[in-house]
Amino acid sequence: MRRIDADTVVRAVERLCTDANYYLNADILQALQDGISDEISDTGRNILSQLVENASLAREKQMAICQDTGMAVVFVELGQDVHVSGGNLTNAINEGVRRGYKNGYLRNSVVNDPVERVNTGDNTPAVIHYDIVDGENIRIIVAPKGFGSENMSGVKMLKPSDGREGIKGYILDMVDRAGPNPCPPIIVGVGIGGTMEKAALLAKKALLRPVNDNSGIEYLCKLEKELLKEINSMGIGPAGLGGRITALGVNIEAYPTHIAGLPVAVNIGCHATRHAEVVL
Repeated sequence: MRRIDADTVVRAVERLCTDANYYLNADILQALQDGISDEISDTGRNILSQLVENASLAREKQMAICQDTGMAVVFVELGQDVHVSGGNLTNAINEGVRRGYKNGYLRNSVVNDPVERVNTGDNTPAVIHYDIVDGENIRIIVAPKGFGSENMSGVKMLKPSDGREGIKGYILDMVDRAGPNPCPPIIVGVGIGGTMEKAALLAKKALLRPVNDNSGIEYLCKLEKELLKEINSMGIGPAGLGGRITALGVNIEAYPTHIAGLPVAVNIGCHATRHAEVVL
């Protein structure tokens, strides 16, 4: 049984919070740069150029890519042969978030109750998802999620008879209704199957996949490409001001489901769909 000290987790999460907010992921940065030459709108090209410049300045000056530094969503793959000593794992993760947002000068956006809405003052608690896996390591992914895009997300319980076209129709309708609100160009995370909450989690996890990495499942890969083409023909464009590059990618994850159901979730990410990871 391998032991990892809780303070090691604290320090790792603290660093991940700042890294995710300061450094735009390489795949997204490349997609933005590629989009400049693909964009047909002069305004759209200018916006994409500004987004690339913004990412460069954030990295250079060690500042947040976006003023909405998000609610910390943390994915943890916990090896069954590792033991966290010297403290509780969940408490260690939240302490890391607390330190990361304070020391990184990141905005505190979390309220203590969804109705009473008093700011917690340190961006905790995080939303933490645990998976128990083989091995003696801990893999931690911190994915700060801004709510301009999160508010444009949703879940729908389709009927099995709705099939492929029903799935496509719902995703396209969600993107169309979102319009400029999620700060396009967007990344569209989709979860299909499982139950209501499983589909939503799949959609969130789909945003962690590189935008240039299509599904290894043939029908999903085809569906991703079809959706991206149709979304980019909507004319929403960068910042919602018109153009071709409305989305940088469509990532779909699927899971077995009940014979009577077809849950579909859409989790939209903005142009700064942030995440950073470490293996301890």
